[in-house]
Amino acid sequence: MMYDELSPSRARRTLDVGSRTLRALGLDGPLTFVLGLIVCLGILVVYSASGQNWKMVEHHLINIAIAVAAMLALARFGTPHYLRLFAPAAYALGVLLLAVVMVKGHVGKGAQRWLDVGFMRFQPSEIMKLAVPMMCAWYMHERPLPPTFRDLVVMGALIAVPTGMIVLQPDLGTALLIAASGLIVMLLAGLALQIILVSVPLLLAGAWAGWHVIHEYQRQRILTFLNPENDPLGAGYHIIQSQIAIGSGGVFGKGYMNGSQAQLEFLPERSTDFIFAVIGEEFGLLGQLLILSLYAVVIGRALYLAAQGQDTFSRLTGGAIALGFFVYVFVNSGMVSGILPVVGVPLPLISYGGTSMVTLLAGFGILMSLHSHRKLIRS
Repeated sequence: MMYDELSPSRARRTLDVGSRTLRALGLDGPLTFVLGLIVCLGILVVYSASGQNWKMVEHHLINIAIAVAAMLALARFGTPHYLRLFAPAAYALGVLLLAVVMVKGHVGKGAQRWLDVGFMRFQPSEIMKLAVPMMCAWYMHERPLPPTFRDLVVMGALIAVPTGMIVLQPDLGTALLIAASGLIVMLLAGLALQIILVSVPLLLAGAWAGWHVIHEYQRQRILTFLNPENDPLGAGYHIIQSQIAIGSGGVFGKGYMNGSQAQLEFLPERSTDFIFAVIGEEFGLLGQLLILSLYAVVIGRALYLAAQGQDTFSRLTGGAIALGFFVYVFVNSGMVSGILPVVGVPLPLISYGGTSMVTLLAGFGILMSLHSHRKLIRS
């Protein structure tokens, strides 16, 4: 009886200690909890999708540990003042590394995207997913909103330089994500409706010009998206196998590690780009809806934290991180489901891959730091 009476108070004390610990680390409790839940579910799915490959899982866990360390460091020590000072340096470093990649980058799967530093390989393009929106937010920090035409031209140039360099690697998927992150900052800064309407034909003209610049295999991906059955054993193979996996899972799925498309290796890139199809096959529509619901909670909470920012840099950077995460989810789930062309974008926080995991959690660390340090900013 005494134990029952003390249990609620003990539970409250435990919650209070946990809450104080999170605040001391600069973390937001609800956001951290949901991010952790997604990452843990990702570990289970990677184990199944890799064919129970423990070495791959161990490497995935190491990547998660590095990513969590980056998130904790940025959340605790990345004050808005220092992050704002760091933005131009991060942007310049990213562009410099992209230039090095163009000259002597490591070639893998037909693309020159990686830098090999001996003990590890990484993609400098991942740095730009944070550096580009932070740089655009830095530029607008002390300027009046909405942005002037001159401001838009400057931000457009800041976005175009790394985007163009990444397209040449070639890495169209990452280039589109980086361009989207910069455009999100423009929109959040208060882009006028007239400019948006004028931009539509310009974007269409740019898309027409881009069609003649991109590689043949990239054009083939877009044509295959329109009709994958034209080349079922070639360019259409990925999307056809992905749709078979999702469709065969039905509502409830075939069960954990029981997916034939994944376990019998019919599904390509099942641990990375097409891992969402593995979720659909093994856990069905309900499993996919659960993942999407968790993503929705993350995006909603991230937008709430971004809205609490007390200066332009904090609000624009936080909003770009939140909506950039939405673009990640939308592009991958749309690609795997067949409503978007295949562009090689991993499923956030679930797909196997170290650089993407580090970039995403580092971004959320920045977002939580901007929120936790907001009281220190003078208006």
